[in-house]
Amino acid sequence: MLKQKSSLYKMVVLAMLVALGVVISPILRVEGMCPMAHFINITCAVLLGPWYSLLCATLIGIIRMAFMGIPPLALTGAVFGACLSGILYRASKGKLIFAVLGEVIGTGIIGAIVSYPVMAFLMGRTGLTWLFYVPSFIMGTLIGGAVAYVFLKALSKTGMLAKFQMSLGAKVYDKPVGRVKAAN
Repeated sequence: MLKQKSSLYKMVVLAMLVALGVVISPILRVEGMCPMAHFINITCAVLLGPWYSLLCATLIGIIRMAFMGIPPLALTGAVFGACLSGILYRASKGKLIFAVLGEVIGTGIIGAIVSYPVMAFLMGRTGLTWLFYVPSFIMGTLIGGAVAYVFLKALSKTGMLAKFQMSLGAKVYDKPVGRVKAAN
């Protein structure tokens, strides 16, 4: 019963993050730079882990492409960073800066380079080079990553990050502040 409750809670949080990601993604958005998507990726990676973050980024990208006419950059510019953010967060045993670094490397470098063949060959864009998207992707990840870092650091300082992670059944690296109980 507890595992079912935790799974349901994870799905609800995932759905909320997807909805939030779709709604706030147009904020500060220019082609190749979507800082709020990176904020969602890092937050999801820290709260739910790398695979949920990958799923979240994929769903947001598909919805944005289908309903907002966004090019495939919505996927290539999100999925690698979302997953790597969660992986580095866990590998570093909960250091938030590594979640941000995973997003910067995964999206700013890997996603940007993967975007070239997608946009050049599949979408027919001309005048692109392999590194065309790197500057804007890195800038977007730095902005979104900074916002996510400040947000998650504030949650951590109050003990809410650990509380959210415990209630989601996620790995908790922070020391809970005060009397924070696991959701049973």
